[in-house]
Amino acid sequence: MSLRILSALEARVLAVLVEKQHTVPDSYPMSLNSLTLGCNQKTARDPVMNASENEVLRALDELRGMDLVNRVSGSRVERYEHNFRRGANVPGQAEALLTTLMLRGPQTAAELRSNCERLHRFADISSVEGFLEELAERQPPLALKLAKASGAREARWAHLLCGEVIAAEPALAAAGGVDRDDEILQLRAEQARQAAEIEQLKAQLERIRSELGMGEA
Repeated sequence: MSLRILSALEARVLAVLVEKQHTVPDSYPMSLNSLTLGCNQKTARDPVMNASENEVLRALDELRGMDLVNRVSGSRVERYEHNFRRGANVPGQAEALLTTLMLRGPQTAAELRSNCERLHRFADISSVEGFLEELAERQPPLALKLAKASGAREARWAHLLCGEVIAAEPALAAAGGVDRDDEILQLRAEQARQAAEIEQLKAQLERIRSELGMGEA
């Protein structure tokens, strides 16, 4: 399945569902209220959000349309569960890394290993880097290694599920430039973003045609 670009809130909703499945399994699947609280959580979140329940509900509807989220019946309160691993076709280790990047923003491999602890326990940093590199080599790529900031000991990684390199610009500016490999990676990421955006627009157009009872042009 080819994923379209996610909005920042869609990515946050999806990541919170994955996180809470592991950290508070007794409350999973999640109600709309608890999911909204998780999205607006002040700790372990970058950026901090202030989404309403209606906004979260709209994000859930979009994610359900992509088969990334399911609505669970059989309860007085509607609950939701994620289908991230299967929908994105990634292993559990990659799911944990992408989830942590969606929740906390760009991080080094060492930071990711520490912050992923409750989702997946990586044996060492090299195993984290291995899965990150696999995500970066996918077509389209799902992760990108950012240029090392001036004075930084390690480069940070960012996810590409929202179609842009989050916080890449400050890191590049601090580094005083971009080497050729980083430039190529960013160009590929931009091409993937544009291709996904085109597919999204096509899908929206087809939906409008269908709703209006129009045939194919």
